[in-house]
Order: sequence, then C-alpha cells, then structure tokens
Amino acid sequence: MDRFAPMPAPPYYAVIFANQASSTPDGYGDMAAKMAELARAQPGFIGLESSRDAEGFAITVSYWQDEAAIRAWRENVSHLAAQKVGKARWYEHYRLRVARVERAYEGPEGR
Repeated sequence: MDRFAPMPAPPYYAVIFANQASSTPDGYGDMAAKMAELARAQPGFIGLESSRDAEGFAITVSYWQDEAAIRAWRENVSHLAAQKVGKARWYEHYRLRVARVERAYEGPEGR
C-alpha cells in the first residue's frame, strides 16, 4: 500500500500532470526525484502518486491542501527551472489539470 499517498478527509486538491516523454529523456529521472523531494517540503503538500509505462507515458498526481499551496509550488524558482527544461527537452506533450477532490474511497471494499 505504500505506493498510495496518505490522504486526509476531503476536500483537498489534486494536480494531475500527464505527459509523453520525448526521445531525449536523459536526466529526467534525476530531476523528477529532486522535484518530488522539493514538493514534499512545501507547505500544504499532502502526497504524490506517479506511474510511467514502457512507451514513456506518465501520470503524476500531487495532492495539496488548497489552491494557495498549489500556486506557491507553481511559482517555486527551482520548479520553474525544471518546467523550462521539461518543455524544451523532456516532454513531447503534456497536459496539466487541477481538481478539487470532494469524495474519496478505498478498497477493495470501496464505500
């Protein structure tokens, strides 16, 4: 179960970052690890879940207490630098969505 981020009771926010790796992903893994460590130190950070398939498609979901915490993470200088490199070098395409989590269930028993 340690692949699942520990979650508080809703509401909270999820930043969903889906991306397709470019043909030059060298250095991406190290930077992703550094960004995960940096995010964990940010006020309002709750948790992180991430997966990448063999073809380079990945989804990373980070969870935050509120929109102010997301905004602060978005504006973090080190994170901004990583985004710039990612756009220029590591991502063929990406999509980012921010969602407010109203309900959450676990299982296999579910509700």
